[in-house]
Amino acid sequence: MKKQIVLFFALFLGLIISAVAQPELSPERKLAVDSLALEKVKDLSKYISMIGDKKTPFSEANRAIDRAMELFMDGSQMGVSSVNRKEIKYYPVRKYLERLMALNYQRVTISWYNIQYISDLQRQPDGKYVGVITIYQKFEGVTKEGMKYVDTTKKDITVYVERKKTQINGREIGYWDVMLGDIRVSETKRG
Repeated sequence: MKKQIVLFFALFLGLIISAVAQPELSPERKLAVDSLALEKVKDLSKYISMIGDKKTPFSEANRAIDRAMELFMDGSQMGVSSVNRKEIKYYPVRKYLERLMALNYQRVTISWYNIQYISDLQRQPDGKYVGVITIYQKFEGVTKEGMKYVDTTKKDITVYVERKKTQINGREIGYWDVMLGDIRVSETKRG
């Protein structure tokens, strides 16, 4: 029992030291990080549009999936909704993108707009920063028979910012990295 208590306090102390060792985001750096986060969300929007477009060649759509995956934290999920059902389904991001590519429509158009931070970056106990970016997604799918499905979905994207290190010419350089997390559906409406 004593060993478990000592181990617990050692882990707890390690977390505190880790959080204290993480530098704060200066206001100037925060602006740069915010800009990078919004840029990554816009990149994801382009990849999703390309993957969903039935005119995109299969190999190019697969490359877009791989590039989109580089934007996400491991284990991130994407919410999927429809005006035809109340249930929201969540899929691992890669599975969502593969399902998007395989949708049974003749033509698919996906656009994102009104991209903005709704939750400022907040420092977490582990030293990372977490925020939320909201987007609106308009989805249009047209079947071979000409039937059209259109919806607009409000989605909240969790953004993680953490300090990382890399080696350049034998020197260790620190930098702030931005990764996307879960994308949650907050509302879906027709049109």
